[in-house]
Amino acid sequence: MHVTAIVPAAGSGIRFGGKVKKQFIALHGLPVLSHTLRALATSHALANIIVVVPPGEESRGREALELAEINLETEVVPGGQTRQDSVYNGLQRAKAETDLVLIHDGVRPFVSRGVVLAAVEAAKEVGAAVAAVPVVDTIKRVDTDGSVIETLPRGQLWSIQTPQVFRYTLLMRAHRAVREHGIIATDDAALVERIGGRVKVVRGSYENIKITSEEDLPLAGLILRRWMVP
Repeated sequence: MHVTAIVPAAGSGIRFGGKVKKQFIALHGLPVLSHTLRALATSHALANIIVVVPPGEESRGREALELAEINLETEVVPGGQTRQDSVYNGLQRAKAETDLVLIHDGVRPFVSRGVVLAAVEAAKEVGAAVAAVPVVDTIKRVDTDGSVIETLPRGQLWSIQTPQVFRYTLLMRAHRAVREHGIIATDDAALVERIGGRVKVVRGSYENIKITSEEDLPLAGLILRRWMVP
């Protein structure tokens, strides 16, 4: 089974003030992106990795790959205007022999081998799988004035993460379908859902955080130190 990973890391870094893009922020001496790539490679589930970076920053993407010191075939490609466009750019560069494609955020450096393998196995079975964790807070739906409309049943709510794994043909069909209608979604699973695809949820990890702002860095440092303990 040939599994290609696509790592969208083409964000603009607006929530970091635009000074340094979040995927290239140093965490314990390495870019966040390097930690992410190393974690993915450690799963031993992948045949190759395609890293999608901001246009014009391909050299920084290659540097992050070199610093990750992974023993996999890799490629760096420029992203698009949206995350969805960036993933589509990566899909177009996937090898013809790709069976499954794994999408993982470039700023989620703490993905475990177990989560990657669980998502891959579920996608082999049903065609699409996403990592997620049960919501621990009470969730309320609120109107534009800030008034509560309803309290949602927490037992049915999951917070969706990456990796998300799909049959390559299914995900490519989903991307092409929504592009024809100008539809934008916040994750790839939503695109597959739109064309009627079944998506399986597998248990993720509360440590599998997405680093989106400077406030996330202290927690990331704590998690990394725990990971480094033998």
